[in-house]
Amino acid sequence: MIIEPSLVRGLIAAQFPHWADLPVESAGASGTANAIYRLGADKAVRLPRTEDSAADVATEHRWLPLLASRLPFPVPLPLAQGVPDGAFPRPWSVCTWLDGTNPGPGDGSSASDLLAADLAEFVLALRRIDPADAPPAYRGEPLASRDAATREALATLDGVLDRASTTAAWHEALAAEPFADRPVWVHGDLQPGNVLVAEGRLTAVIDFGCTGLADPAVDLIAAWYLLTDGARETFRTAVSADDATWTRGRGWALSIALMELAHYRDTNPVMARIAAHVIAEILTDHTRAPVGPPSSP
Repeated sequence: MIIEPSLVRGLIAAQFPHWADLPVESAGASGTANAIYRLGADKAVRLPRTEDSAADVATEHRWLPLLASRLPFPVPLPLAQGVPDGAFPRPWSVCTWLDGTNPGPGDGSSASDLLAADLAEFVLALRRIDPADAPPAYRGEPLASRDAATREALATLDGVLDRASTTAAWHEALAAEPFADRPVWVHGDLQPGNVLVAEGRLTAVIDFGCTGLADPAVDLIAAWYLLTDGARETFRTAVSADDATWTRGRGWALSIALMELAHYRDTNPVMARIAAHVIAEILTDHTRAPVGPPSSP
């Protein structure tokens, strides 16, 4: 379904007429889950592209107000929930607009120790939130359960990347001690399209469709999706990730990136470029001698 500004204007006029006079413009986002439009100066309209992402609308409206009050950086606040109608067949939402830009793979912000510290502060604050009644995260399964799908993506990418090195990195992740503690709140998808930055600092975190309870290693994907080299080590130190958690986090990043590259290589150049960058960062890390904090004896 093609989502045009005229469709968004019609939905707003029909369901929220008090906002009908506000201008509507595309946010220019490359997200795969939602089409995003700016409504006036301080609102955003999010229209799910698929049935799966439509299910996230209720999750965000239920949990984002609670999470926002406990997080050190702005997150979108739900303002209204649209209902399916003849013009658009899925639930949709209006939320607050947050300023900032999405970082690009390997851009200046990725080397920022300040961004690394900000991301760690966000992740740690999220982990501290009471998990009572919280839903499972979209990526709430054990890392090992992704083995078959990850190997399938690897096979699809044979000849596109160094399969032997990538397989070795995946095997190392699978060999890490599995998570056996109480799951914690995670964002679940700390990728460039879901964070906003300015001048090397985090300004906001958006798109909480994957949020819920999971292994804390899931949010460590930020180290490879958003940071490089020294900043990555700043992030690791700030979140106090032990060897097993860090290795699982790298495995999560690798698995996600492999599936994204296999899926989007011919259809979404932005997502494919990010995924290829992440895989390159992981392989560089994997071939270097360990530089992180040692495990406790």
